[in-house]
Amino acid sequence: MFNQSSPAGFLLLGFSEHPGLEKILFVIVFISYLLTLAGNTLIILLSVQDPRLHSPMYFFLSNLSFLDLCFTTSCVPQMLLNLWGTKKTISFLGCSVQLFIFLSLGSTECILLTVMAFDRYVAVCQPLHYATIIHPRLCQQLAAVAWVMGLIQSIVQTPPTLRLPFCPHRQIDDFLCEVPSLIRLSCGDTTYNEIQLAVSSVIIVVIPLSLILISYGAIVRAVLRINSAETWKKALRTCSSHLTVVTLFYSSVIAVYLQPKNPYAQQRGKFFGLFYAVGTPSLNPLIYTLRNKEVKRALRTLLGRDGEFRQN
Repeated sequence: MFNQSSPAGFLLLGFSEHPGLEKILFVIVFISYLLTLAGNTLIILLSVQDPRLHSPMYFFLSNLSFLDLCFTTSCVPQMLLNLWGTKKTISFLGCSVQLFIFLSLGSTECILLTVMAFDRYVAVCQPLHYATIIHPRLCQQLAAVAWVMGLIQSIVQTPPTLRLPFCPHRQIDDFLCEVPSLIRLSCGDTTYNEIQLAVSSVIIVVIPLSLILISYGAIVRAVLRINSAETWKKALRTCSSHLTVVTLFYSSVIAVYLQPKNPYAQQRGKFFGLFYAVGTPSLNPLIYTLRNKEVKRALRTLLGRDGEFRQN
């Protein structure tokens, strides 16, 4: 068995059997990371600077942007080094830190997207009481719950995963240190870890996703009762960005953490893992800004072109 405290660490294989593909992925990951840094930093800056964006929606959005910045930074630099060069090692300490941060922030995002769905539900179904229900103190409490639950999830799951008896070859068939890939690397009994992974997947993935679907089901019922084209358009403007982000994030997470055990699913899981680690954080700012007039107006103000925006 591989000694976990060995300084040799692990080998992150990724797509090492396809060097040409790795060079293409390096360019894609590098550009996506730059977009993530620029887009999410801009959203945080606009949310802080512009008084018109001092609302619950943008408070949660700035939390999501900060989370995505930390989320990608915890894995992308190591990923770029492995994709570009022949040295694909990561120390045991580095793998442990990456696993802890990645698991914590990934779990936090699942909860935070659920909180944002509740915010959208109140905005559509209780518009007259929105300011009373979603007040600043509640926003801070809900955001704190998301961050704390993600931290607890990582504290509970990381140590048992790192205590597994790993095989001597030390080869992780993935781009980064994740729970499923580390379980596959074990040469011992992983029954407890697999049960723990299944339970945590239900708590962090299935239950939040179910709550999101329930929220949107209530929104659809409320809009159907009114039966107005204008109401439909307003509800679509209010919820479309969040719903798109939820679809992209949860579909890739489910493909990684709830996939069947076979080689094809494992190879496919690499692409989905790469997408939710790099792709969704870079797309989130674009999704929330492309059709959002308030963010566009805040950006024009920041650039000193608000008057031109009003004329247009």
